[in-house]
Amino acid sequence: QVQLVESGGGLVQAGGSLRLSCAASGSIFSINTMGWYRQAPGKQRELVAAITSSGRTNYADSVKGRFTISRDYGKNTVYLQMNSLKPEDTGDYYCNWRRTGAFDNGINYWGKGTLVTVSS
Repeated sequence: QVQLVESGGGLVQAGGSLRLSCAASGSIFSINTMGWYRQAPGKQRELVAAITSSGRTNYADSVKGRFTISRDYGKNTVYLQMNSLKPEDTGDYYCNWRRTGAFDNGINYWGKGTLVTVSS
C-alpha cells in the first residue's frame, strides 16, 4: 500500500502561482511514476504532469511552459509549481503513484485531492 498526502491548493487570481506538494509513504517501490491529475466540474479526470523515478517528465499541452513538476527523491515527494494560472486550471488536483514499465502491476494509488480555484 502507498499513501499519498497532498497540500498546497487554494484560491488564486488569474496570473498567479501556486505550488502543490504530495508526499508518498508506505511500500514505495523504487521504479515508479508520480503525477498530478485534475478534474474540473463536470469533466473527466485528466493528466496534468508526471515524472518518473529516472526524472523523465510529461505534461499536458495545456500546461506546458506554465507548470513544472519536480521530485525530492529522499522525501518521496512530488511538487507541481503552477505559474500564470488561468480560470480553466480550476479543479480538484489529485496526486498519483504507480509502478513503472516492466514493474507496472496496474495498481494506481491516489491522494484525496486538493482544490485549486483560479478567479478571473
